[in-house]
Amino acid sequence: MTASYKELLAQREALEQAIAQARQNEISSALGKVRELVAEYGLTVQDIFPGRVGKSGATKTVSKVAAKYRDPATGQTWTGRGKAPKWIDGKDRAAFVITA
Repeated sequence: MTASYKELLAQREALEQAIAQARQNEISSALGKVRELVAEYGLTVQDIFPGRVGKSGATKTVSKVAAKYRDPATGQTWTGRGKAPKWIDGKDRAAFVITA
């Protein structure tokens, strides 16, 4: 007895739903075990994931760099870091230097 295409699609959908539910149940069980162990041993994020910075850890500071070059035609600026924009690429940069 051969199932029709539509019957097979319905079976696949039901199987995918069963798989998703089983996965969710196992994740919930695993999280419960993890929480229990964390509480029992007083573990921290750093204990479990060394090298990662937690919420209370230091954040990377980003400093802004003043623009060094300006395109007189459009007013666009460039700091001189990274890839040069098309308006200055291959040209003498002295003509675009921003003076105080």
